[in-house]
Amino acid sequence: MKKLKLVIVFSLLAVIANAQFVLSGKVTDNTGETLSGAAVQLKDSRLGTITDANGEYKISGIKKGENTIVVSFLGYKTVSKIILISQNTTLNFVLEESPFMAEEVIVSGTRASDKTPVTYTIVKKEELEQNNLGQDLPLMLSMEPSVVTTTDAGAGVGYTGLRIRGSNIQRINVTVNGIPLNDPESHGVFFVNMPDFTSSLNSVQVQRGVGTSTNGGGAFGATINMETNSIETKAFAEINSSAGSFNTFKNNVRFGTGLLKGKWAFEGRLSKITSDGYIDRASSDLKSFFVQGGYYTDKTTVKAVIFSGKEKTYQAWWGVDQWTMDNLGRTFNWAGVIFNDDGSMRFYDNQTDNYQQDHYQLHLSQKLLPDLRFNAALHYTYGRGYYEEYNQGENLADYPIGYQYFGYDSVANGTGGYNYFYHDTIKTSDIITRRWLDNDFYGATYSLDYSKNKINIIFGGAINKYANARHFGEIIWSQFTGNTNMGDTYYDNTSDKFDFNNYLKLNYQVLPNFNLFGDLQVRMVDYTASGIDKGGAVINIDKNYTFFNPKFGFTYNHHIIGDIYGSFAIANREPIRTDFLDAPGGVTPEPEKLNDIELGVRKKDESYFYNANFYYMQYKNQLVLTGELNDVGAPIRANVGESYNMGVELDGGAKPLNWLAFRANLALSTSNTDYKEQGENNQIIVYNHVQLSFTPQAVGGVQLNFYPVKNSEISITQRYVSKQYLDLTQNSDRVLDAYNFTNINLSYSLYPAFMKEIKLTLLVNNVFNQLYSSNGYMWGSTPYYYPQAGINFLAGVKLRF
Repeated sequence: MKKLKLVIVFSLLAVIANAQFVLSGKVTDNTGETLSGAAVQLKDSRLGTITDANGEYKISGIKKGENTIVVSFLGYKTVSKIILISQNTTLNFVLEESPFMAEEVIVSGTRASDKTPVTYTIVKKEELEQNNLGQDLPLMLSMEPSVVTTTDAGAGVGYTGLRIRGSNIQRINVTVNGIPLNDPESHGVFFVNMPDFTSSLNSVQVQRGVGTSTNGGGAFGATINMETNSIETKAFAEINSSAGSFNTFKNNVRFGTGLLKGKWAFEGRLSKITSDGYIDRASSDLKSFFVQGGYYTDKTTVKAVIFSGKEKTYQAWWGVDQWTMDNLGRTFNWAGVIFNDDGSMRFYDNQTDNYQQDHYQLHLSQKLLPDLRFNAALHYTYGRGYYEEYNQGENLADYPIGYQYFGYDSVANGTGGYNYFYHDTIKTSDIITRRWLDNDFYGATYSLDYSKNKINIIFGGAINKYANARHFGEIIWSQFTGNTNMGDTYYDNTSDKFDFNNYLKLNYQVLPNFNLFGDLQVRMVDYTASGIDKGGAVINIDKNYTFFNPKFGFTYNHHIIGDIYGSFAIANREPIRTDFLDAPGGVTPEPEKLNDIELGVRKKDESYFYNANFYYMQYKNQLVLTGELNDVGAPIRANVGESYNMGVELDGGAKPLNWLAFRANLALSTSNTDYKEQGENNQIIVYNHVQLSFTPQAVGGVQLNFYPVKNSEISITQRYVSKQYLDLTQNSDRVLDAYNFTNINLSYSLYPAFMKEIKLTLLVNNVFNQLYSSNGYMWGSTPYYYPQAGINFLAGVKLRF
């Protein structure tokens, strides 16, 4: 019996000696902010992990005894601790800032901070990744306050857009690392040209209203400031694949070298996304790559960024009227239709949009003195592409190249003789055209940032040139050839734009809890365009503008309520190319002016946050959407006299339990303007005190997040958008009906010993199969709509090595 006891005792000792334990905890900085993505590693071991969105980590399988734990995170000093493991242990780490100059300095000149009295939110990398299964960036921002998203193909792949406070993308300033992204002529941003760009973003800041001074076109509705990925200290490789409804597939490969010799780091991504689209034939074939590399020291950061996107999409911007939805179905697509002689329909198989855009950026951030930093960047963007279109029964007078008249004096009849014909004039023909855009955009941005004690001063600006932008149309086939050859151009014009701005920003802490803010910007624009437009119209535009855009405000910190802020800003913005070419009645468009008042309060704690703000945006000569489109699908705008948009925005969230978090926002607004349009027989129709088009009076959403087990998350999102008018007549027959939809996202992560992470994600969109349209336009007196997909899904897997 004693021998048996000894065997049991020695066996237990052996088990204890070889026991494996769990080490867990949280990683924060010295302010208490959690650090997501920090590397936690057992020295001289393959055991390790990275912290999750809450800064928490967990390492299993640690043997009893002395172990060295190493924690590292870019921009912070690496911490190494020797601990004795004899049981499951909880250990928290606090990291101090390292001698590396954080990459956030690259965007600091154009971003708002807690002391800036503007209304903003920041979407971090973890939030972007959660839904990033192939849909475009606007869909990733759909839960932000006052944001309304839309997609032409109906399922989030292809042409997508967003509106903020009723302003479409042409009135939203968008930058990447402080570099302007808006097309200088159209002020548009085409996210389809940068597919899967979300996979290369570290964060996105959305400033609503005028915001702070930035580079590029003035912000009227909002500013979207994107920052590309920060470098990671450890080498990694990652594969992301997803598939879902409408034959949607996304595949990308990401890699990073980590820090090489303590100073160099490189990262890359290669992506491909394809989809058939919800709308008939609304296919997308999207390719992109992203490469960046940097040199990092305590005083210097040099970062080169190159990214490119190439898209081919079947046109889905035509929309459908109510008759079409009732008789042909809500997915019917009129693009490419060809009517046969018997009245039946067929479709041209290459009614496609084709475009490629290449971006090059070189950034320098240099600490000149302990309190003085210099930032500069050079950039170049090359864009080129076309859309192809089958035009049936076209009026040849609109193609003034060799179509004056047709006919033959004689034609051999095959019997040795000739049949003689009179000359005949051909007035219409089927024609296949390609409409091209080829342009270069380049320039430099710069800023000096001085920060010491109670004062922060930033002086910055940009010099940008949009050069030799060529718009031209080619005939690649014609039913009747006349005197034309393949490749003949039937219109050709060029444009140039020079954009220069300087700004001076000041934050001065008058009292420990009271801060004053000032921001002065001068912007000069020189725009010229000349040549022949479609139909033979002569283009001759030569405009110069000088704008002064001042901003003032304050921030007061109350120890209970939080930050109370207020600001007044003036913004000016020039008309765009189509404002001149499509001006109703041929009236020359005027620049628009905005006075923006923002008042708000915000607070962020460990377990909750809230933001509440009031805004009053008063416009003069606002270029509003009339609801009509031109012949290339771009919205037509017209000046109105006085107008305003006023509202409140509420945003908040909390995590009352470890397994539950929630967030909600609500935006309520009202708008008003007077509008005149030319009716039949040149009759002038006046509409007084009408709402602005595409400006819903209520936009809201709720998001619930559940964490049922470790490394899992269930997110339920509900979004509501109230009725929107399609034009300025406030006609009840010309509206987008109110709609709502619910999405569910489920994810689970595994951390096996042979790789860093396996993450499985399932996204179910529009769970309750709501049939709604998120956008539309007017064609004459007929409303057209863009139907969105009913219930659909995307499932993805991430493999990180």
